[in-house]
Amino acid sequence: MSADVIVSGAGPVGLLTAALLDSAGVKVKVLERLTERSGNSRAAVLHPRTLEVLTTVRAEDGRTLTDVLLSHGRAVPRTHFGMLSQLLDYSELDTPYPYILQITQATTERVLASLVAARGIPVHYGQEVTGLEQDDTGVRVQAGGTVHTARYLVGADGAWSRVRQQAGIEFPGTPGNTVSYLADVHLDAAPQNATHGWDPEDGWVAVVPLFNGIHRVFGVLPEDTGLTPEQVTARRKEQLTLEDLRGILNRVTGTDYGLRNAVWISTAGNTTRHATQYRAGHVFVAGDAAHVHFPAGGQGVNVGMQDAVNLAWKLAAEVKGRATPLITGGAASYDHERRPVAESLAQNTQAQTALMTTFTPQGAALRELMSTLLTRPETNAHLAGLLSGLSVSYDAPDGGHPLDGHRTPDLNLPDGDTLLRRLRVDRFLLLDFTPAGELAALGSPLVEVIPAAPWSGLAAALVRPDGYIARAWTGADPERVRAALTDWGAF
Repeated sequence: MSADVIVSGAGPVGLLTAALLDSAGVKVKVLERLTERSGNSRAAVLHPRTLEVLTTVRAEDGRTLTDVLLSHGRAVPRTHFGMLSQLLDYSELDTPYPYILQITQATTERVLASLVAARGIPVHYGQEVTGLEQDDTGVRVQAGGTVHTARYLVGADGAWSRVRQQAGIEFPGTPGNTVSYLADVHLDAAPQNATHGWDPEDGWVAVVPLFNGIHRVFGVLPEDTGLTPEQVTARRKEQLTLEDLRGILNRVTGTDYGLRNAVWISTAGNTTRHATQYRAGHVFVAGDAAHVHFPAGGQGVNVGMQDAVNLAWKLAAEVKGRATPLITGGAASYDHERRPVAESLAQNTQAQTALMTTFTPQGAALRELMSTLLTRPETNAHLAGLLSGLSVSYDAPDGGHPLDGHRTPDLNLPDGDTLLRRLRVDRFLLLDFTPAGELAALGSPLVEVIPAAPWSGLAAALVRPDGYIARAWTGADPERVRAALTDWGAF
């Protein structure tokens, strides 16, 4: 076979999947429909949980991928929910990254592409998947007039995923009824800080500084809501001009901020769908190939990259022949864990769409009520946890500890390192909180045993490669721990 895994799609999700698999010793190659990388950026933020899990990847100079991306972005401690006046406060979140990182998708892709190239992972542009066959041994992928073979295929090829279609995975959901506009522009009289305005008659617009003098402008007009799917399609085919954008800014805000030119102008819809299954035989889907929604809160690329981290360590284990039923098709499988995340994503983006696009007195009253609720710390923290990804947890086995399936905080380790920086895609961490280091003998190439200071009343915790707790114990029985390692394919 030409590779262990073929990844279709060289966006952030596909490139990250390839880098993670390569880190685990899996032979991988990438096929991309486009003939070259796009310089345009729909996504422009990375959330805290994404920054946490990207510590699992190392650049050539030894820095984590997170550290590399931080050097290219801007930390912002507050962000919006539904464009409400009261912002979400990330500064108190329990994470080393209590902020959103403003960074363009083009920059994120460039960093990932450089990492993939440095690792020698082949990326073939102009190779759209046009055919797919699979059997018990693997897949045959037709792309660019060539047949590629592999044991597995990951479709990270966007909302119109050919991989998803060819694999027969259904993609139900809610058709769009709203069209938003977005553009990256140069402004001669730009506002000093990010700003947005909402009006029940004129719509809403946001103006957010990016980099190199470029501002992101986006919003919705009242007449672009309540449309039929056919009207959405027709509206999105219309070319929005610079003068159209100037008129929108003047209409909603009373100024065009000295709009000089546009780098690019586009539209987005609010079609909301997610795949009925994330795996079909030897084929997986991730990112927009698995879920699409209105671009509210910059969540799409973040959930997609978190899909990649969840999938990669499990798929690597399967390639290496050490995956157990628990992670291939059981309660900890990629499909079982990530589909509920997409369902939650669909729910919160639809709620935000309602807040942003209900241009009526009732809509204004709802916005005022929600903004008041967000002044309450508990409400603010709940929604911040939702958008940041930090509140995601997975099902715990019956009879387990309450912490099972939950994200592990970035604990300080005795050697001066931190837990997040010790994560690797091809190994578990066994945190040994016993005074005498009773679990040291359970170490192996698949399990790093780390003596650690007492935490949360535990005697031990098995941490998955993606930073979630596989099992936690209040008593350190080596045989029980060994049995858990066996369940997870780490012994």
